[in-house]
Amino acid sequence: MSIRPYRDILRRDSRQINVGKVKVGGGAPIAVQSMTNTPTVDVSATIQQVRALEAAGVDIVRISCPDEDSTSALKKIVPAIEVPVVADIHFHYKRALEAAEAGVHCLRINPGNIGSTDRVREVVQSAKDHGCSIRIGVNAGSLERDLLEKYGEPCPEAMVQSALAHARILEDHDFFDFKISVKASDVFLAVAAYQELAQLCDYPLHIGITEAGGFTTGTVKSSIGLGMLLWSGIGDTIRVSLSAEPVEEVRVGFELLKALNIRHRGVSIISCPSCARQQFPVIKTVEILEKRLAHIETPMTLSVMGCVVNGPGEARDADIGLTGGGRGNHQVYLSGATDHKINDQDLVDHLVELAEKKAHEIDGDGVDE
Repeated sequence: MSIRPYRDILRRDSRQINVGKVKVGGGAPIAVQSMTNTPTVDVSATIQQVRALEAAGVDIVRISCPDEDSTSALKKIVPAIEVPVVADIHFHYKRALEAAEAGVHCLRINPGNIGSTDRVREVVQSAKDHGCSIRIGVNAGSLERDLLEKYGEPCPEAMVQSALAHARILEDHDFFDFKISVKASDVFLAVAAYQELAQLCDYPLHIGITEAGGFTTGTVKSSIGLGMLLWSGIGDTIRVSLSAEPVEEVRVGFELLKALNIRHRGVSIISCPSCARQQFPVIKTVEILEKRLAHIETPMTLSVMGCVVNGPGEARDADIGLTGGGRGNHQVYLSGATDHKINDQDLVDHLVELAEKKAHEIDGDGVDE
């Protein structure tokens, strides 16, 4: 019996679409997505939030369009930012038409919910005319009434049936530039739905655990659900849905991808939980380093270990390593080899300086890999 290499993730084959300049599916890097929570009509606040997301590395941003004033605001928002925009549309087909005309790059819409065949045809034609892709977004909390009556409750079969029904509507209008999501707040329900859907179509999949909760709870739930899916090769874009600042969704998303060795951006800090052996305050040091190093985009690893038990071993595999030593005299490693020592007072500033220097050596432009 052959054994799968423990770090080898074989991604599901899917067709590729474009969300503006970002390619989704077909082997393209898994895109990290988030959503603004400012009132869309507040153009300045929305642009400011998107720019913060861009600085965090976001690939795609979704913006809600509940009314005509919101879609009108998109005309000012879209040209002012760099990342592609997905317009979040639910029931009113005119919002989709207005968003496409405003220059968005993708429409999040369920075609079965917007009315007559003529309305669907208008939306599809507008998407074609303006170069928009579409995301079919199925949610366990808003399944069609007939499916709930048939199955009795939200279940993977109902969610997949809903997704494929919406997909057929687009296919019938000769439109194939779409991705699909089947989200649920229940981890097992969402994972099972995505697993079934992945076997029944080759469209790119946007994955997420919706309404996952606050920062800690949502991070844990999303890491379990998305981790299961990504490890099995399912997923072309991700969103970590948190009741927290949108920037945190992006940070957690990249950390998740880094942990699975799928995509690397910024400094990965390997640190011990600390114990009585620690020779400097590890937890506080790491907390400060995470903030001080957040601006670095270039992939690298930094090990921060409180003592010599595991410190040298972790440092051998890191770009930069720190191992706590006695009397405030700590060992610094560069590229796995012992290099020099540093005292408590200069520790954080010195590590930040080394990381910035390493980033310049690896890639002066800090390009994400």
